[in-house]
Amino acid sequence: VQLQASGGGSVQAGGSLKISCAAVGSVLAVHTMGWYRQRPGKGRERVAMSTHDGQIDLLDSVRGRFTLSRDNARNTVELMMDTLKPEDTAVYYCNSNLRQNGGSHWENIWGQGTLVTVSS
Repeated sequence: VQLQASGGGSVQAGGSLKISCAAVGSVLAVHTMGWYRQRPGKGRERVAMSTHDGQIDLLDSVRGRFTLSRDNARNTVELMMDTLKPEDTAVYYCNSNLRQNGGSHWENIWGQGTLVTVSS
């Protein structure tokens, strides 16, 4: 199972971008799925996370600007980022806690990073 991320890119401050992530492969169940980011010179921080039952948690600094959507049938999440700020510039990583078909335990999996650059 892999997490395949898409989207991102460059935008001016105040603009919008969308990044998407799909759990691809033989997936039995997905518990949490969402996004972390790593800003230049900073540690990785959790930006937005969803649970299978629909709970969503957002980082305080993005609340009201970012929206996380999840499709349980397709094992996908989308992060719509509006009113972007230069400080949102980061590599964004998809993350999920899931079980593979035939697997005996939950696994924490990371996708490849996708770069979001916001210019002032």
